[in-house]
Amino acid sequence: MGIPVKLQVFEGPLDLLLHLIDKNKVNIYDIPIAMITDQYLEYVNAMDRQDLNVVSEFLVMAATLIDIKSKMLLPKQVNEEGEEEDPRDELVRQLLEYKMYKYMSLELRDRELDAGRAMYKKPTVPEEVLQYEAPVDLDKLLEDVTLGKLNDIFKQVMQRVEDKVDPIRSKFGKIEKEEVNLPEKMEYVKEYARNNKHFSFKDLLLQQTGKMQVIVTFLAILELMKIGFINIVQEEIFDDILIDLAE
Repeated sequence: MGIPVKLQVFEGPLDLLLHLIDKNKVNIYDIPIAMITDQYLEYVNAMDRQDLNVVSEFLVMAATLIDIKSKMLLPKQVNEEGEEEDPRDELVRQLLEYKMYKYMSLELRDRELDAGRAMYKKPTVPEEVLQYEAPVDLDKLLEDVTLGKLNDIFKQVMQRVEDKVDPIRSKFGKIEKEEVNLPEKMEYVKEYARNNKHFSFKDLLLQQTGKMQVIVTFLAILELMKIGFINIVQEEIFDDILIDLAE
């Protein structure tokens, strides 16, 4: 009859590695990979194999430890900067990150437990006490106030207001988004062309209210000319552009 052995349950392979490092009191930056790998494999061999998802995670880490162990037996490789590469570096980084998050989770759990013990009681102050206002003696309050002191206080307040003003941004105007789109502007130009038949491109632009309106109007003119809705004529260079409704 075998002796029943109860294994400690770990949340994952990194949790087991941290346990072995703490148990053996070794430096996490200088892990004795051979000893830790042997102890890790002993635990994996004694695990319950029913939950394959959990076991697979531990087996992947076991393969990683064996790979690191084999690399430790080979001559050390040198990187581009001339420094020797340690096969354990990536594992150490993962262990440090996991340890940090684990301690953070324990801290949050303790705070949650402490918050659960906090009790809150709504204030039950009598209404008469809430409405009470301490009497103010205006004569005593203003006995040392002079026009000179008031003037100094006023200057200090105005200076603070002036210091808060950005000398550059304060001169900017208000930026507003102009709601205009090409299809609507094309309909506008179509209607304008139907009503006027023959008109000046310059006069049309002068009726627009902003830079974006002018740009979109210009694009609308180009689109309408491309589809043959209007004709554009300019007799001489720098002359006014004339627009006719196409027949």
